[in-house]
Amino acid sequence: MKKSVVEWLIIQMHTHWTNEDVNFQTLLEQAKEMEKDRMIEFHKWMIENDTAKNAEKHFHFTDSDMLHEYYNETQKD
Repeated sequence: MKKSVVEWLIIQMHTHWTNEDVNFQTLLEQAKEMEKDRMIEFHKWMIENDTAKNAEKHFHFTDSDMLHEYYNETQKD
């Protein structure tokens, strides 16, 4: 299972807590960039797996259903 961005950030902060060379602002910026990348990947996935409107029309999926489907598919690592 892939780690969420929040889990990644917590692990990084815990791992580097006593390391004076690590800038926590840098870790936060990395986490934000990771979240941005995941949002872009979700958008691409939505386009590839039909639009929410078409999915609801043809498969009775709502936007929420599509989000859960994406989450379930991408968290199986």
